[in-house]
Amino acid sequence: MMTCFAESTMNVATDKIREVARVVTAHRQREGAGFMVRRPLPSHGFDAADPFLLLDEMGPVDYGPGEAVGAPDHPHRGFETVTYMIDGEFEHEDSAGHRGTLRPGDVQWMTAGAGIVHSEMPSARIREAGGRVHGFQIWVNLPARDKLMRPRYQELAAAAIPSATSGDGLARVSVIAGAALGAVAAIDTRTPIVFQDWTLEPGADVTVRLTTEQRGYVYVFEGAALLGDDATGVGEGQLAVLGDGGAARLRCHADAVAPARLLLLAGVPLHEPIARYGPFVMNTEEELRQAVQDFRAGKLGEITRSAEVS
Repeated sequence: MMTCFAESTMNVATDKIREVARVVTAHRQREGAGFMVRRPLPSHGFDAADPFLLLDEMGPVDYGPGEAVGAPDHPHRGFETVTYMIDGEFEHEDSAGHRGTLRPGDVQWMTAGAGIVHSEMPSARIREAGGRVHGFQIWVNLPARDKLMRPRYQELAAAAIPSATSGDGLARVSVIAGAALGAVAAIDTRTPIVFQDWTLEPGADVTVRLTTEQRGYVYVFEGAALLGDDATGVGEGQLAVLGDGGAARLRCHADAVAPARLLLLAGVPLHEPIARYGPFVMNTEEELRQAVQDFRAGKLGEITRSAEVS
């Protein structure tokens, strides 16, 4: 099991605070069967954030009856998908026989490894009656040694995700990966990853310790945040690329009219070649061609549904 590689404290005087090196504004595009995402990674001029391959914000969107769409049967090989729900419900199933429903605050960390066929759709209730959907999907690359590992799932309900609040009550965090404010994640990651959902009330000021080997990113999805000692402003729909250092400083202006919501992401780069084609991410073109051939030959399996489910 991967041990903790990040911790949080309100006073990290000995660590260099990471300043914002770059700000990327997310673009909107359609995915799956036609649902809209806000995507800062990859985007024009910002293709790679090793070890992160993709960051999609799904919605927020309010569907009417019969309008909701998702991502029906599709394959994955060579990386991990992390689905995190803010609002609404998503039903998932795969070729290994896993099925379940993600609700607000729930997370699914799927290690595709050697390959799996997967489906993620708004719940039957939302597809039929309509409702709000808001969440994230993040793709995390796997090192070469794990590209063909056996697929596995880690699925946690919101109540099982460690959380913490700063001493002044102005900063709250759900710790999906890594550690913060004394809370340590329950997820086992293949490489040292930080994935945290922060809510910063006006006046909040918190410093999160990261290892110097990790690359750090902050994606603001509600309100606006101030990052680093330079207090660089980052607004909704923007991804901040953090520079070198041992800690990230996260703030919300004292005069803000609403809290800031943001994801803090960090990971140790793999520094390995990437061969990528849609839902397959390998190290060489030969491995990529093999992945496509295996999928077409049915070696990644198929999702079996009963007549009642179909």
